[in-house]
Amino acid sequence: MNANARSSFHLAKALLPDGWADHVRMTVADGLIAEIETDATPQADDARLGIVLPGLPNLHSHAFQRGMAGLAERRGSSDDSFWTWRETMYHFVDRLTPDHLQAIAALAYIEMLESGFTRVGEFHYLHHDRDGRPFADPAAMSAAIVAAAQDSGIALTHLPVFYAHAGFGGLPPGEGQRRFIHDIDDFATLLDRLRALLAPLPDAVLGVAPHSLRAVTPEELGKLVSIADGPIHIHVAEQVKEVEDCIAWSGARPVEWLLGAMPIDRRWCFVHATHMTQTETQAMAASGAVAGLCPITEANLGDGLFPTEPFLTAGGAYGIGSDSNILIDATEELRLLEYGQRLGARGRNILAPAGGSTGGTLYRDAVRGGAQALGAPAGLAVGASADFLTLDDDHPSLVGRKGDALLDGLIFAAGRPAIDGVWRRGHRLVEKGRHAHRDRIVARYRRTLTEILA
Repeated sequence: MNANARSSFHLAKALLPDGWADHVRMTVADGLIAEIETDATPQADDARLGIVLPGLPNLHSHAFQRGMAGLAERRGSSDDSFWTWRETMYHFVDRLTPDHLQAIAALAYIEMLESGFTRVGEFHYLHHDRDGRPFADPAAMSAAIVAAAQDSGIALTHLPVFYAHAGFGGLPPGEGQRRFIHDIDDFATLLDRLRALLAPLPDAVLGVAPHSLRAVTPEELGKLVSIADGPIHIHVAEQVKEVEDCIAWSGARPVEWLLGAMPIDRRWCFVHATHMTQTETQAMAASGAVAGLCPITEANLGDGLFPTEPFLTAGGAYGIGSDSNILIDATEELRLLEYGQRLGARGRNILAPAGGSTGGTLYRDAVRGGAQALGAPAGLAVGASADFLTLDDDHPSLVGRKGDALLDGLIFAAGRPAIDGVWRRGHRLVEKGRHAHRDRIVARYRRTLTEILA
């Protein structure tokens, strides 16, 4: 099927923005949904599909870290934490060329598609050559990300990272950070280059990502906000040490400082925001900023649990991300989000409203919040990209289910094996759980990792 031609689909069951619908006829033109009819009779040229869900946004990824998955699982001589993991990451990143990055990112992106993610927010901080000097093309590493997105077919929200300092108060960067560093003028030049680089990529979005309050000064952060014309993402309050250091520097906690000092609104995504007081939680929810939650990575790094239930009670929005890409699995992110809350509260079905489906609540919330954070339309709606997935209705954990019971079965029982197909802009990229280019992309990845780890 040519994604740029006009095509039509008849969906036996579909999750639409206003709920489940049967016998949905969806017309796609130039990759976008042009028309949706419910209770429709299939037409002769319709591609007939069964259970259809909107694709999930992955709002936070460091694609290159897919290549180091499993390399930091050996205990050192002292207690391990995020900070010891970071040293392993610095050692790995020292070796990467643009070609290496493209090969690693392409594998990460096909794995995202196979698990139900159809758009990725690439929080990209690897900018310079191995010696720390800029490439002749300052966007050479971003170009590798764009090429990987083109190769895989995933939608891209590119979030180039501004990183200038090693700690609160503008501390000089360390040697391990040499490939990340910009000043404001150089970063503005990079943004101009990226606008041209992303232009040919269908429905790409460009945002900015001040790495963290450790890595930017207040003055730099203010300037970044003034030049941003898309989403703004920032790591915040991920570790207890970060909170303690922020208090020592400013007298305020990280989320507290951001909400008091910056014009926080719906464009912002606070990634992790794990360690907040009740007052911060309520204020963040009221600001409109999305919480970027990455339960698999947060568990792997021992970060802690986000206060999801009080945040939702206060009206907050969240999305999910694969972050370090230690394991790429959209349903596992959602399942672990709920299970973490259950372990903390010692209860069940924590994130669903009274009488509501937990799976249905998680899936809808992740679609809406993730789309907001990535600057894209949410769900299967007219004008949105035709990005969707189909479920295997013969999977044992989906038999006899309908409506949100399908989502409960998908997230808590069936998982990724129940995702049969994934479409992007009306073009099928995944069939029977496998990406069309898997063999080629995996072969290149194997050659690349063999070279890097030699």
